[in-house]
Amino acid sequence: MIIPVTCAIILFEGKVLATQRSESMNLPGLWEFPGGKVESGESPEDCLHREIKEELNIKIDLWDRWDFSEHSYQPGKTIQLIPFLASYKAGELILSEHAAFRWLGLSELFEVNWAQADIPIVQELSRKWESIQKNY
Repeated sequence: MIIPVTCAIILFEGKVLATQRSESMNLPGLWEFPGGKVESGESPEDCLHREIKEELNIKIDLWDRWDFSEHSYQPGKTIQLIPFLASYKAGELILSEHAAFRWLGLSELFEVNWAQADIPIVQELSRKWESIQKNY
């Protein structure tokens, strides 16, 4: 079974938002780009706006959809992670599900223990960092 999941690479003031999974979530303590599962009949974009509002209490602008990656956490369960480059738009960041958040600069990207599915996105972000900072 392939489960479509979105995530937002949220930029603000030259940094990117990372969230730490709480003890009540799968993969507790690992860091990820926030997002969630696409519900039936929902577009990935609508999913991401909904999830970010529910989990972080903020609004974002989506800029660019990156190529998805697939990751199998266990036999028969594969997530298709659909990343979007985004910017913080409004709202006070309040965590409803995650344990913590950090705004990371380029030199800090690899200081946190990322969930396996997010690592290819972190690597791509690192490669594109300068271009992204200039263009967004």
